[in-house]
Amino acid sequence: MDKTKHLVSVIVPCYNEENTIQLLLNSILKQDFPIRDVEVVISDAFSQDKTREKIMEFTQAHPELAVKVVDNPQCTIPAAVNAAAQASDGEYLVRLDAHSMPYPDYISTCVRDLQAGKGTNVGGVWEIRPGTDSGIARAIAAAAANPLAVGDARYRFSNQEGEVDTVPFGSFRRDLFFEIGGFDESLLTNEDYEFNVRIRKQGGKIWFDPNIRCIYFARKNLNELAKQYWRYGFWKFKMLKRYPDTLRWRQALPPVFVLVNALGILLSPFFGWIILPYLSVLGLYCLILLLAGVREAIRRSEPGLIFFLPAAIMTMHFAWGAGFLMSILTKK
Repeated sequence: MDKTKHLVSVIVPCYNEENTIQLLLNSILKQDFPIRDVEVVISDAFSQDKTREKIMEFTQAHPELAVKVVDNPQCTIPAAVNAAAQASDGEYLVRLDAHSMPYPDYISTCVRDLQAGKGTNVGGVWEIRPGTDSGIARAIAAAAANPLAVGDARYRFSNQEGEVDTVPFGSFRRDLFFEIGGFDESLLTNEDYEFNVRIRKQGGKIWFDPNIRCIYFARKNLNELAKQYWRYGFWKFKMLKRYPDTLRWRQALPPVFVLVNALGILLSPFFGWIILPYLSVLGLYCLILLLAGVREAIRRSEPGLIFFLPAAIMTMHFAWGAGFLMSILTKK
């Protein structure tokens, strides 16, 4: 193991993030943690926009923050994290995304919790913000923090500290990262959840601290959202094939719902008695989502959420479930 030069290495997978990379770097610069003890390692998958130019602009303007860029030729998130970790020299690794903005006490709280032994991997709350200033983008951000869309994933909405199955991003000791084996590069998504499974199976704890907060910019439109959640569902099944005991109820519902809808549509022409119960279930589902939209529209004083929020949640459910079912049908 190389001699440690920094106490903390912030590791960042990155691809085409010219609009947000400087926001991230500035938020790291403004941390209440001693900046001399922090380095940032960005693993870039050969961005085609001006991401690297934006990084260079920042480093020239702020030489007090150590920033290094490493290549990610495999162009996947787990490979990016592994490459950044390999190039790092910190005692602790704090993983962030290029389209995120940690609160000023993010690093200090992560390190404090790790040093206090609260968890092997420590993380906190995703404070979801719209990816752009549009009604549907605001609905997507609201959906990403709504229990109807994300179930009991506490990091989306909870204020209760405690042990959980996973946290977003996470922070952990560098030596632990390599002892566990790093991120599994055969999983293009769910690699962080699988990493946490290995930690737990070796007796470690995943700790959620609501005082650890990070702003995360959600997808901009329903097309991007559908692709994201289809990918989540597809790779979740691949991970569950290895660790079936990690299945949570929130993960089982979307594929069951998609399957019920598919069977309802296919069988209704042949079995007329199916139509009424099928439409009743579908109608109840739509009513629940519509009521959630009304509630959120009133709470946020934004009438468009009455319809946009149900559309976003429905997209998440169907895309995740369809991806999961498609993964079952593939051999790999």
